[in-house]
Amino acid sequence: MKKLKYTLLVVISMAFVTLTYAQHKRYAIKNGVGIQGGVTQFDIITDNFVTKKNTGFIGGLSASVDLPHKWYNVSYNILLSENNIDIAAFSLSNPTEEFVEYKLLTAQLSFLFHVKLIDSNLTLDLGPMLQYNGDLELKDDSKEGLIVANYDTLLTEDISKISNFNVNGAVGLSAGFGAFRLRAQYIYGFTNILGKLNDEDLNVGANDNKFKGNQSMIAFTAIITF
Repeated sequence: MKKLKYTLLVVISMAFVTLTYAQHKRYAIKNGVGIQGGVTQFDIITDNFVTKKNTGFIGGLSASVDLPHKWYNVSYNILLSENNIDIAAFSLSNPTEEFVEYKLLTAQLSFLFHVKLIDSNLTLDLGPMLQYNGDLELKDDSKEGLIVANYDTLLTEDISKISNFNVNGAVGLSAGFGAFRLRAQYIYGFTNILGKLNDEDLNVGANDNKFKGNQSMIAFTAIITF
């Protein structure tokens, strides 16, 4: 995870330096570095599990390029987040389902186009995103040994080894004046974040459906640009 963070930071730095020293004959291209932070709501859209979105937090850096002669601006963004999700489970002694909380750490690198709706004060943001994430981690070890809802034998600790590399799409709105802006963003996973579970030889009992799920994240952030 540490190595990946350093790699992503190098990519951002190189891109920013390249854009900073690019020359344009007729227009003053403005570059900036921003710090952002906020909260997330995370979920996995799947038929395999019964899930409930939960709140986490997010923060990172951005390198932005303001193009006054274009109808859009662009930015590179690196974001680190701790996301939480609840998955239903039960015990043999108590068949009543309860939601078990999991944690998921992610590092995301995105390239966004910012379509100017009201100059640069209100923009429509969209673009691709690469993501590296850790495993699904139980936040409470006492919940080990519970059976995941929709299954007869699959345990809560069995579903941790999800796919670590994913490709997402991001869309949202940014609004603000000067160096400060607020951003609301929806991030959808195009790849199967549960796909790796199909290679784990898990004891799924009578439910032999393939594991398939797509990440769904909403992020609300505040950004200060220097």
